[in-house]
Amino acid sequence: MGGMTIDRRELADFLRRSRDRVRPQDAGLPAGPRRRIPGLRREEVAQLAGMSADYYIRLEQARGPQPSPQMLAALARALRLSTDERDHLYLLAGHRPPAARAAGDHVAPGLLHLLDQLPGTPAQVLGELGDVLAQNAMARALLGGVCTVSEHGRNVVWRWFADPAARAAYPAEEHGHYSRVHVADLRAAVGRRAGDPAATRLVERLRGASEEFAGLWELHEVAVRRHSRMRVLHPVIGPVDLDCQILLAPEGDQRLVLLTPPPGTDTADRLALLGVVGTEQFARVD
Repeated sequence: MGGMTIDRRELADFLRRSRDRVRPQDAGLPAGPRRRIPGLRREEVAQLAGMSADYYIRLEQARGPQPSPQMLAALARALRLSTDERDHLYLLAGHRPPAARAAGDHVAPGLLHLLDQLPGTPAQVLGELGDVLAQNAMARALLGGVCTVSEHGRNVVWRWFADPAARAAYPAEEHGHYSRVHVADLRAAVGRRAGDPAATRLVERLRGASEEFAGLWELHEVAVRRHSRMRVLHPVIGPVDLDCQILLAPEGDQRLVLLTPPPGTDTADRLALLGVVGTEQFARVD
């Protein structure tokens, strides 16, 4: 599975510890007066998970074959694991965890609060496919507000390839680089959301709208964007260099993007000026 290997010793230890933590009555079994251990017996876990006792015992002895995802799902249910514990079980067994429940378009109140606590720093929340879900006032003043535009109109990848005006804020010599970054990041996101109709629809629309996108998509480059340096050509404060730091929200399908002044530049002063000027002089592009 993509270079993931089973860690038999850690898997065995985790199974033993998890089994000790399950009370028999919670698993629908009688506690009984003759129990010498606090949790479940190995045979009971095997029975609850629908596997042979011998197979399960070998797992706890760090022996035997690699368990399948179906087997792991059954073990997670039998051991009453939380979502985090289930994901840990899959990783120890050398498998990718099941896709988590996505946050979708709902931005957590904590993230929205954080945006408001950064009055001098442009910050926005992006969905996994590149949808702008929320922006603070400084991000709107710097980049233009796009949160109110429906579906593909608020998607940064769609705007980049389908709306020539979206590139005007970036130096022409860097357009090719940004195109590859957008496509490689989208490739990674689509791979994580296999079969997702929204992801499929976005890619098909982009391929139909942009030959450049279609060509780059065929290269199958994959790279999750985490940190980069960018230059924005702003109509009021002129060109500014920014460090783009991307933090993943716990749900995994939303990102907090912070645009901060690189040390040794005058970006902080220019952003302060932008904060004073506000959005009045910056015509919003819809």
